[in-house]
Amino acid sequence: MVKNMKTKSIALLVAVAGLLAFSMPVLAHHGYAAYDMQITRTLTGTITNFMMANPHTQIGLEVKDESGAVVPWVIEDAGTVRAMREGGWEFDTLKPGDVVTITYHPAKGPGHAGIMMKCVLPDGRVLPKPRANTSGGN
Repeated sequence: MVKNMKTKSIALLVAVAGLLAFSMPVLAHHGYAAYDMQITRTLTGTITNFMMANPHTQIGLEVKDESGAVVPWVIEDAGTVRAMREGGWEFDTLKPGDVVTITYHPAKGPGHAGIMMKCVLPDGRVLPKPRANTSGGN
């Protein structure tokens, strides 16, 4: 019986260590270190692709810079597909050719990327929808 308990304890320890080893890279990936969360910018562009998928939804768009050159951008949303759907998004919300205005936190490094805060759709709707106040306060 002692040997059986010892074997179960070792198996449990190995399982917990394995789960911790797997979860650490996942937790590290979901930080905002690549973005300047103190800066908020807005851009208007034409959708080239929209992929609502876990772990991050990706929005590709083309934006004209100050000189009129078309620059490709990638904006991602940190939410899961479930969270995005709760915010009013659907898999076909954005289509190639749609012109949208996105408010975002820019990437810290070079490149044209950011993490989305909100998007104004061609019909004027703003997504994600504001969440209901469930705290009970005013």
